[in-house]
Amino acid sequence: MPRLVGQIDTAKSEAILDAASEVLGERGLSAPMEEIARRARVSKQTVYNHYGSKTELVRALVERRVETITAPLREPGAVDRPEETLKAYARTVLTVVTNRNYGLMRVTVQSAGEMPDLAREVFETGPKASRHQLAVFLEAETRAGRMNVPDPLQAAELYSGMVLGHRQTKALLNLATDLEPDEIEALAAECAYRFMRAYAP
Repeated sequence: MPRLVGQIDTAKSEAILDAASEVLGERGLSAPMEEIARRARVSKQTVYNHYGSKTELVRALVERRVETITAPLREPGAVDRPEETLKAYARTVLTVVTNRNYGLMRVTVQSAGEMPDLAREVFETGPKASRHQLAVFLEAETRAGRMNVPDPLQAAELYSGMVLGHRQTKALLNLATDLEPDEIEALAAECAYRFMRAYAP
């Protein structure tokens, strides 16, 4: 059965993003778009048709990462079970940040001096956006009386720091950060439990 146009475009977009993540992580932000197109098995023009510039491509990569990290906050019924949702959020953060290719973030940090606008874009589209979504969730829990979070943005920062610890720094330094699935599960559960007790109503 032939695919619809929208399905083809989605498949191409994902292929481009996957290729860009690999290429930029390996070769830095100056990597040629031709190489991204080659790995994605599309034309260079197709890359530009989907993402008008390298900045737009990087933004899309970061947005995809944030969508993955914050997905548990949008699950049906997430607000009704905050501890389970916070545990799922922590599990996703740990999986994405410590167990996947962190090359894009690493090369962004390395290039921040020469490309401050792109570095700012990555921060605002990435870490800042994910913290904001977590803060909105915590604010909703406070309104519902299931938590008591006076400053949701500060609490979102605290929770993210609790979950990540030094693992993000290790990932940026290209040091081993792998955790076994049962270790991720245990750490996510402990973080959610402690955080809920700290902000109990």
